[in-house]
Amino acid sequence: MKGLIGQDRRIADLVKQVDHRVLALWAADCAERVRHCFEVILTQDNRMKEAIVAARAWSKGEMPMSAARKAAFAAHAAARDVIAASSAASRAARAAGHAAATAHVASHAVHAAAYAATAIRDFTEKTEAVIAADREREWQYKRLVELLEQLQR
Repeated sequence: MKGLIGQDRRIADLVKQVDHRVLALWAADCAERVRHCFEVILTQDNRMKEAIVAARAWSKGEMPMSAARKAAFAAHAAARDVIAASSAASRAARAAGHAAATAHVASHAVHAAAYAATAIRDFTEKTEAVIAADREREWQYKRLVELLEQLQR
C-alpha cells in the first residue's frame, strides 16, 4: 500500500487531467461507496442519496448546476444533523455534498473522495481502519483512471 499521503498525491496529480463532468461522476461514485455509513444512522433520510443523484445528473447534462448545488447544501445539512451520532455518517454525507458541489467547482471532487475515505476509516474497526482507508483511496485512484481511459476512447 502507498499510504494515504502517497495516495492523496497520486489522486491530486490525476485529477488535473480529468474533465469537470467526469470529476463529478467520480465524486458521486466515491460517495456512493459510503452511503451505507449514513443510511444505517438515518434510514429514512434521502439527502445523501439525492446529492449523489444530482452529481451524476449534472455530469450528464441532465440537471442545472444550481439544482446540484442545492442538493449539496442539503447533504451538508444532513452531515451536521448526524455528527453527534456518528462521525462516519457525517463524513459520508459530506462526501455526497462535495460530490454534488463539484457541479459548481471542480475541486470539490477531491474533497468528496477524501471524506469518503475518512468515512470508511471511521466506520471500520479501529485495528483495520487505516488499512480500510488506504484501500478506499486505492480504489478511488483506480476508478479515476478507468473514467479517464473511458473518456479517451
